[in-house]
Order: sequence, then structure tokens, then C-alpha cells
Amino acid sequence: MATLTDASRIVVKIGSALLVEGGALRAEWLASLAEDVAWLTAQGVRVVLVSSGSIALGRGVLGLGQGTLPLEQSQAAAAVGQIRLARAYEDALAAHGITTAQVLVTLEDSADRRRYLNSRATLETLITLGAVPIVNENDTVATDEIRFGDNDRLAAQIAVTVGADQLVLLSDVDGFYSNNPAQDPDAKRFPTIDRITPQIEAMAGDAGSGLSKGGMKTKVMAAKTAVAAGCAMAITEGSVLNPLRRLHNGANATWFTAQTDPQAARKNWITAMKPQGVLHLDAGAMAALERGKSLLPAGVTRIDGTFDRGDAVEIRGPGGETLGSGLTRYAADEAERIKGRHSREIEAVLGYPGRAALVHRDDMSLQETTVTQ
Repeated sequence: MATLTDASRIVVKIGSALLVEGGALRAEWLASLAEDVAWLTAQGVRVVLVSSGSIALGRGVLGLGQGTLPLEQSQAAAAVGQIRLARAYEDALAAHGITTAQVLVTLEDSADRRRYLNSRATLETLITLGAVPIVNENDTVATDEIRFGDNDRLAAQIAVTVGADQLVLLSDVDGFYSNNPAQDPDAKRFPTIDRITPQIEAMAGDAGSGLSKGGMKTKVMAAKTAVAAGCAMAITEGSVLNPLRRLHNGANATWFTAQTDPQAARKNWITAMKPQGVLHLDAGAMAALERGKSLLPAGVTRIDGTFDRGDAVEIRGPGGETLGSGLTRYAADEAERIKGRHSREIEAVLGYPGRAALVHRDDMSLQETTVTQ
């Protein structure tokens, strides 16, 4: 299996039990994780952390004790714990000269196209600027995370959003087993899973027995999301010090392999979407696309159809030939107003500073016979 330093972007999911013990932060463990992140960053790998822990920290501060909390108390604990969690990450990574950013999202953000694009743009900008985003479910307003105690799906969605090559789930077990290893001494660990078959899913258990199987149901769901987007996923023991360096050096794990890469998977996804409109380009814009550039409003001569921001649109050349498709950053009425204009004029035309590109190059799938990708 490829090592961590082979990746360009890695998303790491950290569960509450790894960070918090007895209501207190595991400071030594977090310091070791920060060392791992600094090591990967020095190798040119961009890292995003998806972290639980706010409720576990907050309930200790508020003296709420153990056991199941009512929803209101869970949300209150999250509000108190989140600020402490963010501060802990900031202090741990600042020791290595790394800037951190807090990003609170919900799974619903990925379902709403506009909110998804906003999240993606923010995360992309943070990564480009060299910051390490610390992503968490917004437990103060969302109830799904609190009910099911699962950040695996969120981590997979974030991996897809940022185009990660690898997703690492730091867990309380060192991989995916044929049965619960705590109950079955003959349970077999799978070092690699190339295809998630019905048999593999059955080994993970159903939704009602996920906990008895080591919480593997949601991890397999996360793996399906990740590998479909070209992102390999690992499950490995996370409670040890320097868990990422240990994984890199061959610690026990299960790797779910991806059959494509994130960029190709994203282009295939865009290609499969039904275009809601058409953008007609001039020769200059077509030449710019051939050089791998984004599509700017200045190169658009005509707009057909009705579409919203984030919808797929067909891209055609000056002769009416189809060049490919992409996700537009503007609704049709806004695109109509700024077509043919320089990006610096967008604010004057629309009344707010919009994005420079009408379709960003990362959001395009262009035909190889017409335009070099």
C-alpha cells in the first residue's frame, strides 16, 4: 500500500475517546499527533483534521457526568467544549509553526449545493494558504452527530470535498475484521480490501449492531464514499502515540483501495450530471481552456438556459462544438449580467465582490479530443 507521504492531501478523523479521557484532554497524545501533522506538512502533504471531542470535553467542564445526556445538555456541552478543543489544537500545532482554522459544518451542508460549494471554496483557500483546517460537526445546532456519535461519514465527505488522496480513520481497533476481535479470537484482519462486496458489508453488521462490531458499519459506509471519489481509506489503531507515523511505518491497518484518483473521479461525476444550461465561448476563452485555465466571464458570448449556482452547464466553443461541462459559480441571471466583462468589473455590476471565474478549472470536465485537460 502507498505510504502517507505519497499523498498530496490527507484527511484524518479523530474520535472523542482518543482525545479525551475522564473528561480531560489527552495532552501528550495530542502533542504526538501534532508532531505527525508537522512531519507530513514538511513532506509537502496537506492535512485536514476531522475531530470529535467537543461534547466529551464540555460535559467534564459543566460537571454533567457520564451516561447519555439530553439533547439540550449535549448541545450545551458542545458549545463549551468546542472552544477548548479549538484552543488545544491551536496550541499543539502552533508549537510547530502551523496555523490552524476551525470549520464547523453539518452533513446537510454537503447536500445543499450552494453550501457545499461555499465549504469547498473555504477549505480549498485554507489549504492553499498552508493552514490546517480542524473540522467538526456543529453539535450546537445539529442533532445527527449527537444521536449516532459518528464522524466517519463526515470525514469521508470532507475527503471528497477537498479532493484528498487518503482518508485515515484513527480508531480503537487496528483494522477491519471478519468478526469482532474482542469476542472472536479467530477473527481475521484484512490488510487490504480492493472491493466492498456484500460479504464485507455483512461482516460490518447492520445499523443496529454497529457498536457490537466495533463501529464498523459507519466505517464501511465512509469507505464506500471515499473510494468512489478516488480516495483510499485506512482504519488503524489511534490511541498510541504518533499514530500517523506508525501507520506510515507499517502498523496494522486495513486499507480500502481506490480504483481511480480524486481528479478523475470528480471529472467523471461532473460529466454524469445533466447540464442545466449552456455557456458559449469566444476563441480566446477556448484557447485559455486548452492551456488549463479557468473560464472567466470575459470569454463568454452567450448564455442559454436557467440554472443556479453549482449547477452543471455545457461549455461550447465559438463554432457551437461541445467542449465539455462544468459547475457554474453564478446563477444564470448573474452570469448574463457579467458575461463579456472583466473579472474586476464583477463587483460594480452585481453589487458584491464575486468570484473571478465563472467556472473554475477544478470544476470542469473537458473532452480530451477538443481540449487538453
